[in-house]
Amino acid sequence: MKLLLDTHVWIWLLTDPNRLSRPAYAALVAADNQLYLSPASTWECSVKFTAGRLDLDGSPEALLQEAIVASGVLPLPIEHSHALQTARLPAHHRDPFDRMLIAQAQVERMTLVSADEQLTRYDVGILWS
Repeated sequence: MKLLLDTHVWIWLLTDPNRLSRPAYAALVAADNQLYLSPASTWECSVKFTAGRLDLDGSPEALLQEAIVASGVLPLPIEHSHALQTARLPAHHRDPFDRMLIAQAQVERMTLVSADEQLTRYDVGILWS
């Protein structure tokens, strides 16, 4: 299964796996699943770091790149089709990072791993509970 990780899921996987639901953790460690990370997530981390809402012990450039390698996620580049899909989404959620992840999951037919209950209002597969 192709799984797109929401930003908080990626952070929890690296720093505090106990925060993950049992189904999410099982899917993330299953050898036959492919884990993907969007540049929207690294962008979100960078924005939160700059705003003082994400505590990193060092430069975000180096730490986030190391975290990408350590987590073994595959990149899911943002394509024009993903950006255009965001215009078709209902306005249930205003967070631009989450809207991009929803659009990417829809276009690429992926399951989004997220604890954010607001995302269940969209026509996208969510894996959490």
